[in-house]
Amino acid sequence: MMSKPSINTAQPNFYGLGIAPKILDILERMKFKVPTPIQLKAIPLALEGKDIVGIAQTGTGKTHSFAIPMVQLLVQKKGTGLVLAPTRELAIQIDEAFQEIARAFNMRTACLIGGAPMPPQVQALRRDPHIVIATPGRLIDHMSQWNFLPDSVIMLVLDEADRMLDMGFAPQIEKILRFLPRERQTMLFSATMPKEIMNIASKYMKLPLSVEIAPSGTTAELVTQELFIVKKEAKTQLLKKLLGQYHGTVLLFSRTKHNAKKIVRSIRDMGYSASEIHSNRSLAQRRDALEGFKAGKYRVLVATDIASRGIDVTGIELVLNYDLPEDAENYVHRIGRTARAGHKGHAISFATPDQGNDVRDIEKLIKATLPVSKHAELTLDKFGEPVQKSGKTGVRQPSHGQPRGRLNYGQSKHAQAKKPFKYPKPRFYR
Repeated sequence: MMSKPSINTAQPNFYGLGIAPKILDILERMKFKVPTPIQLKAIPLALEGKDIVGIAQTGTGKTHSFAIPMVQLLVQKKGTGLVLAPTRELAIQIDEAFQEIARAFNMRTACLIGGAPMPPQVQALRRDPHIVIATPGRLIDHMSQWNFLPDSVIMLVLDEADRMLDMGFAPQIEKILRFLPRERQTMLFSATMPKEIMNIASKYMKLPLSVEIAPSGTTAELVTQELFIVKKEAKTQLLKKLLGQYHGTVLLFSRTKHNAKKIVRSIRDMGYSASEIHSNRSLAQRRDALEGFKAGKYRVLVATDIASRGIDVTGIELVLNYDLPEDAENYVHRIGRTARAGHKGHAISFATPDQGNDVRDIEKLIKATLPVSKHAELTLDKFGEPVQKSGKTGVRQPSHGQPRGRLNYGQSKHAQAKKPFKYPKPRFYR
């Protein structure tokens, strides 16, 4: 279905990729000198009008791989660019990246995300934006109220497509795609290539070209990894010792929202500034946490996997997996938050003595062995007995009693609606 183009990867800068001179000047002012591999491969093809399936890990410069071609296309043709993203945070960051380029062309953007008031978004849509960045649920809200007319879309981008599927957005994506014009350019970016992504590409894209930068399970090149085998009750004490050892910013991952709140309290009791980001926090609280973390107001940001993609913060010294992720693939996305933009980084994971199988799943995915470290009397040097199995042979009980299965963060009511979506018959155009 997809062919792999022959591209000259020796291109030293953005010149020669087909980018318009005015955008090249903007990139120069932004001090963007050397394109990342995904930009080097994707931008020329996108500027030729090709449909693209881009496989690349987070932190590889995907946003500008589609932002530059979309802005350049909208300068040349009348229409709307649409970007779908899985989380509010990622949508906001994409909007900020677009504004850096689009404002030079007097282009307007609209960011449609759940958790934010509807009226300002309606006003933004009535100003006829050139580029719309949205989470799937909120976009369908606006479509159902006839605030957004999809028939003007000439370029569609599905960013972090595998993440959107993991979060249960597949039905919503299908609904949106059915109402978009057939004559459009489509770009799909994903860290992995599951069967569902292939189905979307074959059904809704025109002879897409595959651009693959790193295979699934590839970790960032400049990140070092370390594992501590620690009893659950000793995790807080080990965390305190590590926060005293590492003096930079720390992104800490918890498996549950309840535990994230407890960890933040513990960190503050240790005398360090910390905030939390997860689906129980309001949009304003999540924005304050992320902006405060970027600005240095909070040294530690405690997050659930809703933040494992979409947090674009340069200079995170340490990613700490306080709890191992449910899905081994999320390990790669989590530790990809450090060692970005050419910086080095370190990732530490806590595993309880009964999580040997979970660690082996991660090691199998990344094709490497996680080095085990010891910290005085707090940690062990090997895993304990295998996990107890349930009635069915070979079915392992999940660690900490957490249910296995797809993540369900950020779903709107439409993702779980039983009745099929029916596009409303308009009374008038706005």
